[in-house]
Amino acid sequence: MTEHLDPRTAVVSLAAELAAKGWLPATSGNLSVKVQSAPLVMAITRSGADKQHLRADDVLHVRADLTLAEPSPFRPSAETVVHVRLYERIGCGCVLHVHTVFNNLVSQLYWAAGGVPLAGHELLKALDHWERDARVTVPIVDNFHDLQQLADAVAEAARPDVPGVLVRSHGIYAWGQGAADAKRYLEAFEFLFEYVVRYRGLTGLDSGGML
Repeated sequence: MTEHLDPRTAVVSLAAELAAKGWLPATSGNLSVKVQSAPLVMAITRSGADKQHLRADDVLHVRADLTLAEPSPFRPSAETVVHVRLYERIGCGCVLHVHTVFNNLVSQLYWAAGGVPLAGHELLKALDHWERDARVTVPIVDNFHDLQQLADAVAEAARPDVPGVLVRSHGIYAWGQGAADAKRYLEAFEFLFEYVVRYRGLTGLDSGGML
Protein backbone atom coordinates (compact mmCIF):
# COMPACT_ATOMS: atom_id res chain seq x y z
CA MET A 1 0.00 0.00 0.00
CA THR A 2 1.23 3.50 -0.86
CA GLU A 3 0.47 4.72 2.68
CA HIS A 4 3.41 2.72 4.03
CA LEU A 5 5.91 3.95 1.44
CA ASP A 6 8.16 6.99 1.65
CA PRO A 7 6.79 9.91 -0.44
CA ARG A 8 9.13 9.44 -3.41
CA THR A 9 8.42 5.70 -3.64
CA ALA A 10 4.71 6.36 -3.20
CA VAL A 11 4.72 8.70 -6.22
CA VAL A 12 6.51 6.05 -8.32
CA SER A 13 3.94 3.45 -7.24
CA LEU A 14 1.00 5.75 -7.99
CA ALA A 15 2.41 6.57 -11.41
CA ALA A 16 2.66 2.88 -12.30
CA GLU A 17 -0.95 2.22 -11.24
CA LEU A 18 -2.47 5.25 -12.96
CA ALA A 19 -0.39 4.86 -16.13
CA ALA A 20 -1.57 1.24 -16.37
CA LYS A 21 -5.15 2.59 -16.52
CA GLY A 22 -4.18 4.86 -19.43
CA TRP A 23 -4.70 8.01 -17.36
CA LEU A 24 -1.21 9.49 -17.91
CA PRO A 25 -0.72 9.41 -21.70
CA ALA A 26 2.21 10.98 -23.54
CA THR A 27 4.10 12.13 -20.39
CA SER A 28 1.00 14.10 -19.29
CA GLY A 29 -0.19 14.57 -15.73
CA ASN A 30 1.66 15.19 -12.49
CA LEU A 31 1.56 13.49 -9.10
CA SER A 32 2.76 14.59 -5.69
CA VAL A 33 2.89 13.44 -2.08
CA LYS A 34 3.63 15.81 0.78
CA VAL A 35 6.98 15.27 2.50
CA GLN A 36 6.46 17.85 5.26
CA SER A 37 4.03 20.64 6.07
CA ALA A 38 6.01 23.42 7.72
CA PRO A 39 7.75 24.52 5.66
CA LEU A 40 5.99 22.78 2.79
CA VAL A 41 8.02 20.24 0.82
CA MET A 42 6.48 17.81 -1.66
CA ALA A 43 7.72 14.89 -3.73
CA ILE A 44 6.49 15.58 -7.29
CA THR A 45 7.05 14.18 -10.76
CA ARG A 46 9.57 16.01 -12.91
CA SER A 47 8.72 17.79 -16.12
CA GLY A 48 8.52 15.53 -19.17
CA ALA A 49 8.77 12.22 -17.33
CA ASP A 50 7.14 9.14 -18.87
CA LYS A 51 4.90 8.02 -16.02
CA GLN A 52 4.73 4.46 -17.38
CA HIS A 53 8.45 4.08 -16.61
CA LEU A 54 8.93 6.48 -13.73
CA ARG A 55 12.10 6.08 -11.69
CA ALA A 56 12.95 7.39 -8.25
CA ASP A 57 15.15 10.15 -9.68
CA ASP A 58 12.17 11.36 -11.74
CA VAL A 59 10.54 12.45 -8.46
CA LEU A 60 11.84 15.72 -7.05
CA HIS A 61 11.59 17.24 -3.59
CA VAL A 62 10.27 20.77 -4.13
CA ARG A 63 9.51 23.64 -1.76
CA ALA A 64 6.50 25.96 -1.82
CA ASP A 65 8.54 28.61 -3.64
CA LEU A 66 9.14 26.03 -6.42
CA THR A 67 12.85 25.63 -5.63
CA LEU A 68 14.43 22.19 -5.30
CA ALA A 69 14.94 20.93 -1.76
CA GLU A 70 17.49 18.39 -3.04
CA PRO A 71 19.92 18.61 -5.97
CA SER A 72 18.65 17.27 -9.32
CA PRO A 73 19.43 17.87 -13.00
CA PHE A 74 15.69 17.91 -13.70
CA ARG A 75 12.96 20.54 -13.44
CA PRO A 76 9.71 19.90 -11.53
CA SER A 77 6.44 19.72 -13.40
CA ALA A 78 5.31 23.05 -14.83
CA GLU A 79 2.08 22.65 -12.85
CA THR A 80 3.81 22.31 -9.48
CA VAL A 81 2.34 25.68 -8.53
CA VAL A 82 -1.17 24.17 -8.67
CA HIS A 83 -0.12 21.47 -6.21
CA VAL A 84 1.37 24.12 -3.91
CA ARG A 85 -1.87 26.11 -3.85
CA LEU A 86 -3.93 22.98 -3.10
CA TYR A 87 -1.64 21.95 -0.24
CA GLU A 88 -1.91 25.47 1.17
CA ARG A 89 -5.68 25.76 0.68
CA ILE A 90 -6.87 22.26 1.62
CA GLY A 91 -4.10 20.94 3.84
CA CYS A 92 -4.12 17.62 1.96
CA GLY A 93 -1.30 15.07 1.79
CA CYS A 94 -1.41 14.01 -1.87
CA VAL A 95 -2.45 15.61 -5.17
CA LEU A 96 -3.06 13.66 -8.40
CA HIS A 97 -3.54 15.27 -11.81
CA VAL A 98 -4.48 13.08 -14.78
CA HIS A 99 -5.75 13.62 -18.32
CA THR A 100 -8.45 11.21 -19.53
CA VAL A 101 -10.92 11.19 -22.39
CA PHE A 102 -13.91 11.14 -20.06
CA ASN A 103 -12.76 13.89 -17.71
CA ASN A 104 -12.10 16.05 -20.78
CA LEU A 105 -15.50 15.25 -22.30
CA VAL A 106 -17.46 15.83 -19.11
CA SER A 107 -15.70 19.16 -18.51
CA GLN A 108 -16.81 20.33 -21.96
CA LEU A 109 -20.36 19.02 -21.61
CA TYR A 110 -20.91 20.80 -18.27
CA TRP A 111 -18.71 23.86 -18.78
CA ALA A 112 -21.68 26.22 -19.16
CA ALA A 113 -23.19 24.88 -15.92
CA GLY A 114 -19.95 25.48 -14.03
CA GLY A 115 -19.79 21.96 -12.60
CA VAL A 116 -20.73 18.32 -13.05
CA PRO A 117 -23.77 17.30 -10.95
CA LEU A 118 -23.59 13.81 -9.45
CA ALA A 119 -26.53 12.19 -7.68
CA GLY A 120 -28.00 8.74 -7.23
CA HIS A 121 -24.67 6.96 -7.59
CA GLU A 122 -23.37 4.27 -5.23
CA LEU A 123 -19.80 5.45 -5.81
CA LEU A 124 -20.53 8.75 -4.09
CA LYS A 125 -19.77 6.72 -0.95
CA ALA A 126 -16.20 6.40 -2.22
CA LEU A 127 -16.08 10.22 -2.05
CA ASP A 128 -17.11 9.99 1.63
CA HIS A 129 -20.73 10.97 0.95
CA TRP A 130 -22.75 8.39 2.86
CA GLU A 131 -25.81 10.55 3.44
CA ARG A 132 -29.16 9.54 1.95
CA ASP A 133 -29.84 11.22 -1.41
CA ALA A 134 -26.22 12.36 -1.60
CA ARG A 135 -25.55 14.86 -4.33
CA VAL A 136 -22.37 16.77 -5.17
CA THR A 137 -21.16 19.06 -7.93
CA VAL A 138 -17.60 18.80 -9.20
CA PRO A 139 -16.46 22.35 -10.10
CA ILE A 140 -14.91 23.19 -13.48
CA VAL A 141 -12.42 25.99 -14.07
CA ASP A 142 -11.09 27.34 -17.35
CA ASN A 143 -7.82 26.04 -18.76
CA PHE A 144 -5.76 29.17 -18.16
CA HIS A 145 -2.46 29.30 -20.02
CA ASP A 146 -0.92 31.29 -17.18
CA LEU A 147 -0.18 28.61 -14.57
CA GLN A 148 -0.36 30.99 -11.61
CA GLN A 149 -3.83 31.99 -12.79
CA LEU A 150 -4.74 28.32 -13.19
CA ALA A 151 -3.43 27.54 -9.70
CA ASP A 152 -5.47 30.37 -8.18
CA ALA A 153 -8.61 29.27 -10.03
CA VAL A 154 -8.26 25.63 -8.93
CA ALA A 155 -7.57 26.62 -5.32
CA GLU A 156 -10.51 29.02 -5.25
CA ALA A 157 -12.87 26.34 -6.63
CA ALA A 158 -11.59 23.61 -4.27
CA ARG A 159 -14.02 22.51 -1.56
CA PRO A 160 -13.31 20.23 1.39
CA ASP A 161 -16.37 18.05 0.70
CA VAL A 162 -15.61 17.49 -3.03
CA PRO A 163 -12.00 16.34 -3.38
CA GLY A 164 -11.53 17.30 -7.01
CA VAL A 165 -11.59 20.16 -9.52
CA LEU A 166 -11.90 19.73 -13.28
CA VAL A 167 -9.97 21.92 -15.70
CA ARG A 168 -11.86 22.44 -18.95
CA SER A 169 -10.60 20.14 -21.74
CA HIS A 170 -7.48 19.47 -19.69
CA GLY A 171 -7.90 17.09 -16.76
CA ILE A 172 -8.72 16.75 -13.07
CA TYR A 173 -6.88 17.58 -9.86
CA ALA A 174 -7.91 15.20 -7.08
CA TRP A 175 -6.49 15.13 -3.58
CA GLY A 176 -6.69 13.30 -0.29
CA GLN A 177 -5.18 13.21 3.18
CA GLY A 178 -2.89 10.46 1.93
CA ALA A 179 -2.02 8.68 -1.29
CA ALA A 180 -4.59 5.90 -0.82
CA ASP A 181 -7.41 8.40 -0.25
CA ALA A 182 -6.42 10.48 -3.27
CA LYS A 183 -6.28 7.41 -5.52
CA ARG A 184 -9.68 6.22 -4.28
CA TYR A 185 -11.26 9.59 -4.94
CA LEU A 186 -9.69 9.80 -8.38
CA GLU A 187 -10.92 6.33 -9.33
CA ALA A 188 -14.43 7.21 -8.14
CA PHE A 189 -14.43 10.45 -10.13
CA GLU A 190 -13.27 8.74 -13.30
CA PHE A 191 -15.92 6.01 -13.01
CA LEU A 192 -18.62 8.61 -12.44
CA PHE A 193 -17.46 10.83 -15.32
CA GLU A 194 -17.55 7.91 -17.72
CA TYR A 195 -21.01 6.96 -16.46
CA VAL A 196 -22.31 10.52 -16.87
CA VAL A 197 -20.96 10.86 -20.41
CA ARG A 198 -22.30 7.47 -21.52
CA TYR A 199 -25.68 8.00 -19.80
CA ARG A 200 -26.12 11.39 -21.40
CA GLY A 201 -25.17 9.99 -24.79
CA LEU A 202 -27.76 7.22 -24.48
CA THR A 203 -30.62 9.22 -22.97
CA GLY A 204 -29.95 12.93 -23.49
CA LEU A 205 -30.36 13.37 -19.72
CA ASP A 206 -27.96 14.07 -16.91
CA SER A 207 -27.17 11.02 -14.79
CA GLY A 208 -29.78 10.29 -12.17
CA GLY A 209 -32.48 11.63 -14.49
CA MET A 210 -31.72 15.28 -13.65
CA LEU A 211 -32.56 17.62 -16.49
